[in-house]
Amino acid sequence: MKHYPALLLLLVTAVAASAAETPAKKETKPKKVAFKKEKTEQPGAKDTPGKPYVYKTSAGQPRTMEIYFPPNHDPATAKVPGLILFHGGGWGGGSLAQFRRACEYFASRGLVCATSEYQLSSRAGATGLPANESRKRVCVTDAKSAIRWFKQKAPELGIDPQRIITGGGSAGGHVSALATVNPGLNDPADSKEVDTSVVAYLWFNPAFTADDSADPEIDFLQHLKPDLAPAIVFFGTEDSWKKGWDAAHQKLKSLGNTTTELWIAEGEKHSFFNSGPWQRVTLIAADRFLVRQGLLTGEPTLPPPPTGEKLVPASNP
Repeated sequence: MKHYPALLLLLVTAVAASAAETPAKKETKPKKVAFKKEKTEQPGAKDTPGKPYVYKTSAGQPRTMEIYFPPNHDPATAKVPGLILFHGGGWGGGSLAQFRRACEYFASRGLVCATSEYQLSSRAGATGLPANESRKRVCVTDAKSAIRWFKQKAPELGIDPQRIITGGGSAGGHVSALATVNPGLNDPADSKEVDTSVVAYLWFNPAFTADDSADPEIDFLQHLKPDLAPAIVFFGTEDSWKKGWDAAHQKLKSLGNTTTELWIAEGEKHSFFNSGPWQRVTLIAADRFLVRQGLLTGEPTLPPPPTGEKLVPASNP
């Protein structure tokens, strides 16, 4: 027993020496967790393509729209509102993928929804046009054809041709607007008996600009009337395209229009609505807008984002 204290002292000394020889580990900072971009919950999380239809041929190419139908939709008996959305991309790019989630969501809510392409026109490809002729004209002409085709196919699709909604993002917002307010730029092959009027608009930062004044055919401001169909418009405060919308909105107010709603995303830039929580926020707001117009019923089926992003209503007329 009397040897135990000496043995214990030897053990403690050995452990201390070993610790002194072992290099100290560098202090590590906690790793940042990388979150994937949030995707909208059901439905549409997989960007599922809709049923493809060719609505015309222009510049030698077939022009396609993808259509989404409500659950258990029977075209033989149904007559529901229809929604047709046009993608953005600077009038020279973009694809149907942009609004697939929106279309699938609104189809789940009871609308027949289409996301439509149109003839694209890049700046480089538009050289040689007259000074007063914008490259955007061909985009508008195809959008008018798409809306007419959508209405003409109403019995086959199970939609009410008198309750058509349109809209789009950025250039697609511009294209959808001119396709419905400008009586010109018609494809000669289209039936003029079918008009392109609509009952409501969903505009996601539509790209209007003072530069369009050089060609009245594609200048939204030159075709505005007080009885513009009800519209909901989304913009980020840091979007350089907003000044174009502000000019149009001011003219609408001066004409006495009272059916246009502007909703703002603080601190957001152009195309903020395409993904993440803002996609969900704008879809919910658009849903509620359509309910107010009598085009949908009930509450949105998308939950608000847990991160708390909210749109701010602008001072509407």
